[in-house]
Amino acid sequence: MLDDSNDIHPLFAGAPSTTEFKKLRKRIVRQTREAVEQYGMIDGGGARSETGGKPRWLVCLSGGKDSYTLLAALHELQWRGLLPVDLLACNLDQGQPGFPATVLPEFLQKMGVPHRIEYQDTYSIVVDKVPAGRTYCALCSRLRRGNLYRIAREEGCSAVVLGHHRDDILETFFMNLFHGGRLATMPPKLVNEEGDLFVYRPLAHVAEADCARFAAAMNYPIIPCDLCGSQDGLQRQQVKQILDGWESNSPGRRQVMFRALMNARPSHLLDPKLFDFQGLSLEPDQKDKNPDEIPRLR
Repeated sequence: MLDDSNDIHPLFAGAPSTTEFKKLRKRIVRQTREAVEQYGMIDGGGARSETGGKPRWLVCLSGGKDSYTLLAALHELQWRGLLPVDLLACNLDQGQPGFPATVLPEFLQKMGVPHRIEYQDTYSIVVDKVPAGRTYCALCSRLRRGNLYRIAREEGCSAVVLGHHRDDILETFFMNLFHGGRLATMPPKLVNEEGDLFVYRPLAHVAEADCARFAAAMNYPIIPCDLCGSQDGLQRQQVKQILDGWESNSPGRRQVMFRALMNARPSHLLDPKLFDFQGLSLEPDQKDKNPDEIPRLR
């Protein structure tokens, strides 16, 4: 289905014809569709537009490899009639020094992708508020997210769609484990604090390496994410190095760990809010009442 060069979305124009790339492309599109379906991104409550038509998604585009991959995969699914939503690409220019402001508008115009380019100088606010020597990422991210929520509301979108992939989700899990003292990560679907917008991550099942290979093969105009110069020494980079080491020593380790996030067993953890340890008893009929909840010694 995806191999017919005469029946593709413009975002795939000029795609390599090698078997390796075709397999990569199919895998990314398939995994994106699986995430959309598995986590109910289309059928979720409140997903319809205010006019009763198709839902409208704000697809956030930073210019990095991940967001280009997200944009291409979603438009391919929409092109095939497998994603019944309207897509609006959005780039938020936050005023970082050296940001190439014309790259994304020219690319999106050339590809015929509906888009909105927004300029908000949050960089100056971050530089003013963050003490010297500290990283900008946390405050920068909060300001960016607030602006994206505002834009989504102005454009009548029901969801803000982000390009976080499988490896981002794993790294966030271990950052919370090592530094936050909690078992949590980026969910593929959530509702914002105001309760009026969904946040989706359709690349939840896609490996970062696949995004990198795909964007490089398509020769998309990549914009680096370290224009502000605050990336060195981040906790996320340290976690990434740990995961890289594990993957190098045991190929496939990342995917095994990711599957674990989809196979949680509250009765085998220690959170009494998730499992009623106090209510456990030795009654003969307990096993029949709750066969999947009783922890067994191993």
